[in-house]
Amino acid sequence: MSGGAIEWVSVASPLPTGPLSVGVTQRGVASVQFTPESVPGDAPRCADRRRVATVTERFAAYFTGAARELALPVDWRLASGPHQVVLETLFRTVPYGETITYGRLAQRSGVFEGVAESPGLAARTVGQMMGANPLAVLVPCHRVVAADGLGGFGNGRVGLDVKRWLLTLEGWLAPTLDWDGPG
Repeated sequence: MSGGAIEWVSVASPLPTGPLSVGVTQRGVASVQFTPESVPGDAPRCADRRRVATVTERFAAYFTGAARELALPVDWRLASGPHQVVLETLFRTVPYGETITYGRLAQRSGVFEGVAESPGLAARTVGQMMGANPLAVLVPCHRVVAADGLGGFGNGRVGLDVKRWLLTLEGWLAPTLDWDGPG
């Protein structure tokens, strides 16, 4: 596969899930995993100090509120077809501090045009696509919400806490008294 192998960088994170595992290639970031155990123990670690520094510095700036974008190149190798189209639409069109509903993202992506569907099928499909997003945080699936509220997020309650934390950081949700994010 052009772009080289995926190599891994561990990134400190204030999220309820702890550190992130970020898969990088010569092209850019190919994967962001919330749980280090998602990455096999024998997976290659990134030895390129410049690449490691760039990834860790950009995530740190985002998590402290110093940057509104991660500004990292994306390697789309782990997404394809309609899934990639929906993720790219999200990446390009839903900026920091804004949200979009599952149904609206389905419409905006154009993937479901002309497809006969039962009510809500496109929105539910987009929800499944967000759950399978290989580039969490970088491709901001946390910004996709239900028409009637916050919606879900992978990993059950912990995942929902991550979504709340990220949306609070971005100013979409008001901080609660127990929020431990940047001032």
